[in-house]
Amino acid sequence: METPVRIDSRFPNMGTTIFTVMSKLAAECGAVNLSQGFPDFQAEPALFDAMHRHMLAGRNQYAPMAGLPELRQAIVDKVAALYGATYDVESEVTVTAGATQAIFTAIAAFVRPGDEVLVFEPVYDSYVPAIETVGGTAVFAQLKFPDYAPDWEQVKKLISPKTRMIVVNSPHNPTGSLLSAVDLEKLAEMVRGTDIVILSDEVYEHILFDGEQHASLSGHPELAARSIVVSSFGKTYHITGWKIGYVVGPAALMAEFRKVHQFNVFTVHAPSQLAIAEYMQDASRHLGLAAFYQEKRDFFRELMAPTPFRLLPCRGTYFQLASYAGLSELGDRAFAEWLTREVGVAVIPVSVFNADGRDDKVVRFCFAKREETLVAASQRLLKAFVKSA
Repeated sequence: METPVRIDSRFPNMGTTIFTVMSKLAAECGAVNLSQGFPDFQAEPALFDAMHRHMLAGRNQYAPMAGLPELRQAIVDKVAALYGATYDVESEVTVTAGATQAIFTAIAAFVRPGDEVLVFEPVYDSYVPAIETVGGTAVFAQLKFPDYAPDWEQVKKLISPKTRMIVVNSPHNPTGSLLSAVDLEKLAEMVRGTDIVILSDEVYEHILFDGEQHASLSGHPELAARSIVVSSFGKTYHITGWKIGYVVGPAALMAEFRKVHQFNVFTVHAPSQLAIAEYMQDASRHLGLAAFYQEKRDFFRELMAPTPFRLLPCRGTYFQLASYAGLSELGDRAFAEWLTREVGVAVIPVSVFNADGRDDKVVRFCFAKREETLVAASQRLLKAFVKSA
């Protein structure tokens, strides 16, 4: 349908997210989709049974704007048990429609036109559009290739009187790197005495490997006092399509967050909240996630070992970066599209997470898949790149 309306696009250069693009291409080509970050296996039936039971019991009307008390209490208890942080259940936790909504809402609540927001690149692709939507300017600090560690001296130079927010992400998507306790100390030193708000994306908080411990900003009292911390039930319980997450933060920050939240979402699906609150009572369901995904990571790395891809360190998340330098002269986006069409394995090009498009010839695989899916992908890669396969 044509429209007579003249559209002066606010974002003329903004395209469709790479995750949608690559998943669509994978479907069109019949490729094994290791691009978009979602599991291809089910959550435990107990979670679905709980939601069905609450629906039949009539819990189908609006939940309170901040979230149902049962779920908020479960969140507060979990955060206290894991990080020793005490949040008030009434004023310091809000249930959100997934982490992306939580991130957008936090940025909208605190960033005003002319403000600067410091982000680390490779940067997850929803941050910068959110910043620009509210009139802010993203300032980019580079995570150092190939270990993707922060350069705190660079960060110090980038902070200015215009800096309103710093966004951190650990475990980090797309690189699988982690912030350490030492990193948090350096961050605290740099924001001390300022009005900078920290937005901490911790959606993969339970997916760390080889005995690593998650350094949550909730567990650092000085940083917690100025931070909105985001987590995701979708990532934790294999239910990304439910789109339910949460934020915790000090009451004064949460009050501002809720002013935006109440008018862009208001509330989240009630029976799902009740089901998750019930399901959370067994802590092994989130505490066992690291071992569950480490087994998948190690299995996938073993499958990839005979290929000429160079696997980079993966300390957390369910993503594995791999360098294809020496395999192809194509840029990573063209290589990802070729791999999807011609080899039948869909991946994400990492250059899309760099503001300047810097291309290190690295692609991202998602290993949150059934073993048979990972085997099918590896067989296609072996056939394409290993002559004896």
